[in-house]
Amino acid sequence: MSPFSPTYYIAQRNAEEFVQGIFGGDNLKHTEALLQKLDRLTRDEARTTAAEILKVVYGLVQDMSKQTYCSCLSLGIDYPSR
Repeated sequence: MSPFSPTYYIAQRNAEEFVQGIFGGDNLKHTEALLQKLDRLTRDEARTTAAEILKVVYGLVQDMSKQTYCSCLSLGIDYPSR
């Protein structure tokens, strides 16, 4: 389609009006507010995931500590008291 044709001009104008209708005025403020909320939720989700990972790792370390303590007892090795 030639940039000088009437069809191109109408399509370009309609596209500009469509984008302005979506992102112009109050819609732009609304879109920014939604993006900020999404960003905050993403950060909260990352913190929650990190907390869950730490909880799992802590549980694994505790289990390993108990197993090491029990192994030392069964072998008669003097294990430092807790």
